[in-house]
Amino acid sequence: MKEKKYYVHETSIVDDDVSIGDGTKIWHFSHIQSGAVIGSGCSLGQNVNVSNNVHIGNGVKIQNNVSVYEGVTLEDYVFCGPSCVFTNNLTPRARYPKNHKYLSTIIRHDATLGANCTIVCGHEVGHHATIAAGAVVADDVKPHALMAGVPARQIGWVCECGQVLNTSQDNYFTCPDCERKYFLYSGVLSLGTVTD
Repeated sequence: MKEKKYYVHETSIVDDDVSIGDGTKIWHFSHIQSGAVIGSGCSLGQNVNVSNNVHIGNGVKIQNNVSVYEGVTLEDYVFCGPSCVFTNNLTPRARYPKNHKYLSTIIRHDATLGANCTIVCGHEVGHHATIAAGAVVADDVKPHALMAGVPARQIGWVCECGQVLNTSQDNYFTCPDCERKYFLYSGVLSLGTVTD
């Protein structure tokens, strides 16, 4: 029998047919449902539910009171703040269940979802994007975008390190913390500069 190289608190439940990577920690009162795949080095806080067939990448941090529903994919190093909300059905009815026919939601690598934000299903949050606390995302989000409000609107750009970028000149942005430089071209933010 293979030795477990991950931690599950005694109050949590892990169903059969679940894959959990090395170094992952699952804390109090959580439930991991069958078919779920969780990568290595993840941290799932108190009262987290991971539904059937959900895929979670490596290094993901899910804070307390988050339910990751079927149809949601979290790529590597996604951060889910406390009580952030995912949906998987735009037209729910108790009388007419969808029977696993859910809309897909993809949160790309290194994205941050703030506390109490809501991600409406059927959308993609781009890599390194940041969703502010309490925002409601009802459309796709560009990589590196800073989103806030209800409904969420883009209010700026963020660096790979998470810091809000300063505008330096003509579509060039510089991180005030790590000094990475970005260039905005046709609505896409790219690391480095554009040369002719």
